Amino acid sequence: MPRMANLTSVLKALQQERTRLTTQIEALGNAISTLNGVRATERTKTMSSAARARIAAAQRARWAKVKGQKVVSITARRRRKVSAAGLARIRAAQKARWAKWRKAQKKP
Repeated sequence: MPRMANLTSVLKALQQERTRLTTQIEALGNAISTLNGVRATERTKTMSSAARARIAAAQRARWAKVKGQKVVSITARRRRKVSAAGLARIRAAQKARWAKWRKAQKKP
């Protein structure tokens, strides 16, 4: 009879361990699915239509070059120009900064 009681207690302990492990596995599964969900939402960044157009034009130019056809130029983004007055203000400010720096160097 003592042997039967021993088997029952071992069986009960094994069932409790199984329940504990099942709970842990579920928790791990939830954590993994949560992390996968976070990673999926990070990838929702989209490209602007202008960027897609530039990429498409570049690819068309590469294919034209491979096929020996005339390569169509890719229109570059127009650069903003600084006015003459703006450039003069920038130059004056830079000269003033250098003058201030030279004056600080002479003091010691």
